[in-house]
Amino acid sequence: MGRKKASSLVIPWSTYTDPEIAHVGLYEHEAKDRGLSVKTFTVQLGEVDRAVLDGETKGFARLHVDERDGRILGATVVARHAGEMVGEVCLAITEGLSAGSLSKTIHPYPTQAEVWKRLGDAYARTRLKPWITRLFERYFKWRR
Repeated sequence: MGRKKASSLVIPWSTYTDPEIAHVGLYEHEAKDRGLSVKTFTVQLGEVDRAVLDGETKGFARLHVDERDGRILGATVVARHAGEMVGEVCLAITEGLSAGSLSKTIHPYPTQAEVWKRLGDAYARTRLKPWITRLFERYFKWRR
């Protein structure tokens, strides 16, 4: 495995309040200070079925992505079990994965970790070519 410099380690943190707050990687302003172009995506827990079922809709998950290659730079989650949820995105950052990888991950349904898939989907929608977006818009408008 070898040794790594402390500056290259991906270390998450969590504050065990109610709801919990967890973060890993860079914040948006830190990434911009490093000269990276960042796109930020946020999903409210009220959009996640398990959170709605559990009555735990207060909170959100936020993903900071490098616009150039889609690599995940950082993430914040505010949720009842945020400390347990942040591990998945911590692994993605450690392995240099893109936000699209989260979109490809299948989660048991329903779980609050589904929020990561939704964030991956939000990123993937920004990668569509403009003509594909228009085609989908026309198709769904026609279907109504």
